[in-house]
Amino acid sequence: MNTFSKLLLVSGFLAIPAAALASDVTPGEIEKLRAAGTIKSFDVLDGIATGLHAGSTVKDADLDLEKGRYVYQVELRDAQGVEHEIDIDASTGEVLTNRVDND
Repeated sequence: MNTFSKLLLVSGFLAIPAAALASDVTPGEIEKLRAAGTIKSFDVLDGIATGLHAGSTVKDADLDLEKGRYVYQVELRDAQGVEHEIDIDASTGEVLTNRVDND
């Protein structure tokens, strides 16, 4: 998935009512944060997530601001078809959660 596609994927929240987006980061903000070095690139963050599950691919991704921390939320599908939800600190690359998606 190229950077443009990821930006479109992350910006998909625009169709959701504004009241539900209190913590979502806008595409313009994302570019400024990346340029300033505040958050890691999506390629780096995707690499961290897919490195946790061999043969996995990114299904969806979102960047949120949660309690002063930029959190990159990734949904993966591994080689066996199991879906995973990963939360990564977008500034440090620290994996915050790594769980199987039972939905």
